[in-house]
Amino acid sequence: MSDYLIRALAYDAQVRAFAVRSTETVSEAQQRHDTWPTASAALGRAMTAGVMMGAMLKGNDKLTIKIEGGGPIGAIIVDSDGTGRVRGYVTNPHVDFELNQHGKLDVARAVGRDGNLSVVKDLGLREHFSGQTPIVSGELGEDFTYYFATSEQTNSSVGVGVLVNPDKSILASGGFIIQLLPGVTEETISSIEKRLQTIEPISKLVQRGLTPEEILKEVLGEGNVKVLDKMPISFHCPCSKERIESAIKSLGKEEIEDMIEKDGKAEAQCHFCNESYHISKEELISLLPQD
Repeated sequence: MSDYLIRALAYDAQVRAFAVRSTETVSEAQQRHDTWPTASAALGRAMTAGVMMGAMLKGNDKLTIKIEGGGPIGAIIVDSDGTGRVRGYVTNPHVDFELNQHGKLDVARAVGRDGNLSVVKDLGLREHFSGQTPIVSGELGEDFTYYFATSEQTNSSVGVGVLVNPDKSILASGGFIIQLLPGVTEETISSIEKRLQTIEPISKLVQRGLTPEEILKEVLGEGNVKVLDKMPISFHCPCSKERIESAIKSLGKEEIEDMIEKDGKAEAQCHFCNESYHISKEELISLLPQD
């Protein structure tokens, strides 16, 4: 099954919902960055939430999530857009611990609880929208739930989970976001709260092979969900050698001449996808502005 996301309404349009299978997408991030299990779980949870938040945007609108909790993993950075594309990295990919008291990967210990979760949205306007909230648990699902309630004044429930194989590869990854819309009844709220208290963890639902549609049925109840659309998602990074050359060109004649004289080449590595780019002396010379 390829990764995809669904957007839905539930309870006669009283609720907006998203669900995603992100196993292959998170697997690519894990392989590119060689993340260890606990770091993989943290990055995967953040990317899973990020791609669903991106699905709330239009077209090529973008958002950037930055999570800095003061833990050993360092900062987690995730970019996503309205077309299902997402990328991300962690500052320290080689972080792993023993399982926590619940027998799960100790994401909270890796992320830390002393810091903030921030979201910056580029909606194609002059000013970017930005919001920031304190990290409340470090488990990330609760932190995104708190972000929505506090920064966007939208009562939500965010569930994100990643399971990692003994060989560090990704076994399963997915998530859901449930949001209450204006006019929601107390009866609907009560029904959703009861279901959220009794369902299995999201990672277990994905491990069992449930599709995003089936995940929402588990969370919201059979017959309550109306799927609006379905969108493929993927790890995507727009970096390229041409972009690197364009950035070098913008440095100006003196900077480029300094590179040629001191190193005779230029090298750059993308934080998001770990691709390395090598610019030869001849290519640097060709980037010099023509008099």
